[in-house]
Amino acid sequence: MAASPTNPYSEAGVDTAAGDLAVELMKSSVRATHGPEVLGGVGGFAGLFDASALRDFRRPLLATSTDGVGTKVAIAQAIDKHDTIGQDLVGMVVDDIVVVGAKPLFMTDYIACGKVVPERIADIVRGIAEACAATGTALVGGETAEHPGLLGPRDYDVAGAATGVVEADAVLGAELVQDGDAVIAVASSGLHSNGYSLVRHIITRAGISYADNAADFGTTWGEALLEPTRLYTLPLLRLIDQLASTPSTPSTPSTGSGAHGAGGAQGAGGAHGVGGVHALTHVTGGGIAANLARVLPQGSWVEVDRSTWSPSPVFRVLSDIAGSTLESAEGTWNLGIGFLAVVAADKKDAAIAALNAEGMSSWQVGNVGFGPRPSGEFEQGAKGVDGGAVRLVGAYADGAK
Repeated sequence: MAASPTNPYSEAGVDTAAGDLAVELMKSSVRATHGPEVLGGVGGFAGLFDASALRDFRRPLLATSTDGVGTKVAIAQAIDKHDTIGQDLVGMVVDDIVVVGAKPLFMTDYIACGKVVPERIADIVRGIAEACAATGTALVGGETAEHPGLLGPRDYDVAGAATGVVEADAVLGAELVQDGDAVIAVASSGLHSNGYSLVRHIITRAGISYADNAADFGTTWGEALLEPTRLYTLPLLRLIDQLASTPSTPSTPSTGSGAHGAGGAQGAGGAHGVGGVHALTHVTGGGIAANLARVLPQGSWVEVDRSTWSPSPVFRVLSDIAGSTLESAEGTWNLGIGFLAVVAADKKDAAIAALNAEGMSSWQVGNVGFGPRPSGEFEQGAKGVDGGAVRLVGAYADGAK
């Protein structure tokens, strides 16, 4: 009897049947993100999204962002837990879009792996789809690529891109920022998806296994370090709408640092623009100071008061293991702040109340100043943006916030 013909692609290490099974396993999760705007279903060459709703805009601007999860995936691979990495990806991509005030519309993903394990790919995509649903984003397409010889059988990387829309006269940014604006912090859920090369370096040098019990967290080290990125999109969009419709009230005394000059000098825009929220920033790579500086106008400055919060335990424990200070990691980790909102001074109490009501712990960390700034070193010119100047001052509070 003649031998069955072999598949040369399979001999090269690519399993197309496994790829097809992975698609079947993820279909229901992906479809759950689809509203009537999504056409064509799963498996097409291109995702289709009905843009008819954009006709209701006076001047719609499309906002887009792309990102990955970084070396956090190495921990997921080490403990074979892949159902939260997708939320990290959505957080890193979609929460960048809301920074300009845009509502996300749709997202695509890309997974490169050494070997397609259908259940593993389905877990990753299920996490992406669930997070897309939680942010009002349709997952309209994606790609899984098998790269034997380039990546190991257990290795993979994930990336994504999303598109959103915002009315042109509702874009948030530095031009709206005013002298005396309050800077409001919104708590992170932990490390999010930045600084994991440092995390892994600390863990490796300490001889810790991801399977080891982490007494400080009541779980294993791997599970503690995979705490998924918090999703901010919908609470922040609701905050923008709420403050835009909230009447102004007399300003209350500042509770944060960063005093501002008298006389009511305004930022570059010279008006309160779309409402109480003037600028937002996602605290990702570069830390608090660098990311806040990106959304402030030139000539402005902020002193972020460390005493207004206590960094989450994971940051303290890792710093203790490394024998370093929290201050030394300020350019790498978010240290307990996942987002910052720059809001009108007379709207700060309403902003904090609204965010807390959403389950997003928030507090004031400073004020925007214009003109001569205090002496000393400030962070400025981050990520190619010649914006404002920011520094952290004081000592962190003890205990949990």
